Amino acid sequence: MAVVWQRHPRYSLFIFVVLASTFYLLGPYHAATPFLTSTMRGLPRGNDLPSRLARSDRIYNKLLLDRKGLIKKFGPAPKDIALFPPNVSPWPAYTVWDFFPAAYNCPHEIQRLGALGDGGKWVCGISRVEHKPDCVVYSVGINYESSFEAEILSNTQHCQIWGYDFTVNAFGPQITGAQKGRTHFQAYGLAGADHHGPDDKPKMYTLESLMKMNGHTHIDILKIDIERWEFETLTALIKPYLTSGRPLPFGQLQLEIHIWDMTFEQYLTWWEMLEAAGLRPFWTEPNLVYQNYNRHGSTDLAEYSFLNTKGSNIFIKDAPGADHAGHNHA
Repeated sequence: MAVVWQRHPRYSLFIFVVLASTFYLLGPYHAATPFLTSTMRGLPRGNDLPSRLARSDRIYNKLLLDRKGLIKKFGPAPKDIALFPPNVSPWPAYTVWDFFPAAYNCPHEIQRLGALGDGGKWVCGISRVEHKPDCVVYSVGINYESSFEAEILSNTQHCQIWGYDFTVNAFGPQITGAQKGRTHFQAYGLAGADHHGPDDKPKMYTLESLMKMNGHTHIDILKIDIERWEFETLTALIKPYLTSGRPLPFGQLQLEIHIWDMTFEQYLTWWEMLEAAGLRPFWTEPNLVYQNYNRHGSTDLAEYSFLNTKGSNIFIKDAPGADHAGHNHA
């Protein structure tokens, strides 16, 4: 090899120029990609929980600007949004989800708990409540399918689950043996107002009433699947907290959304109320069971998981005595 370099100095010079040019052109990409310089500049670089949350907030705030731009493009006002295909009343859901992506980065591990299909839910940081002695979970809408609740019980030591559904009389068969000792079931419904008089069948309670009945001031994980009543129920729940400035009484929310008979403007107003209360979506998936079963192939049901970014819940604040992995010591 040395002989080649000695006998052909022009060849050596050519190789040198090529290598130098290559390193020069690659230099900017090695130093910083365009994505990092335009999107990530100024983000906290630490790996502690406050830094991770700050990065997630910054990224989600950009999404809010992008949504405004998308509405202006297709509107220009929310009342003008006509989704594909046009001229379908009230409006189809084929593209609505494009306006509301789950763009918030969960600052912990994300894990699907429950069935790989209808019934399973995505949870942010189940490890945060693995050893939490006062872990409280509410599950509203059982439909005799409790794989989600069973996996929460399997992944935690102390979590107690309160379940509500007036269409069944117990949790599903997935909860067995000793797990049943950490569950509590009532055939009640969740609503925006109380209706539980002697003649009310089924009996309906607000979330605040159920919590008061159980002696709870906070819920770690709240799952709701109540066939479109989520709009009335969450509106009634959230508005008093927005008015008073108090944080919502739960750490995260797993919610199936049913956008039947709504306009885009109505849905946007409701969604922005969730955001104003501190709820940030970190995962979503369409309900493919419903989509394939429905003869029109409708996509107006979707599962969303939200993190509550306000207050001091266990998913956004380190508890005293927590180790670096975020586990609480009982």
